[in-house]
Amino acid sequence: VQLVESGGGRVRPGGSLRLSCAASGFTFANYVIGWARQVPGKGLEWVSAFYSDGSTYYAESVKGRFTISRDNAKNTADLQMNSLKPEDTAEYFCAADRDGRTWTPGYGMDYYGKGILVTVSS
Repeated sequence: VQLVESGGGRVRPGGSLRLSCAASGFTFANYVIGWARQVPGKGLEWVSAFYSDGSTYYAESVKGRFTISRDNAKNTADLQMNSLKPEDTAEYFCAADRDGRTWTPGYGMDYYGKGILVTVSS
């Protein structure tokens, strides 16, 4: 199993970034795909998830600013991040869980990528 993130970097407050996740080694369409972030010294925060039934989850802190998408034909998932704030600065991880329809935010997932850094700073 592999999950590989791309698209991170540095952006000014108010700017946008698009993170992408390329997956392989499992039946992508059956899994929930999530994005989590972590700041040094703090726990993992689940930002968004796209369930296998098409439903989505967003943390309150990103609602209206972030949009998650997935392409089951290409085994990819994206996180479009708009109106970025300095508090969005973190390491972002793509993750996947076999509980495609019942995974609950706050629990871990089966597989994780290595993470990618997003820095929002002027």
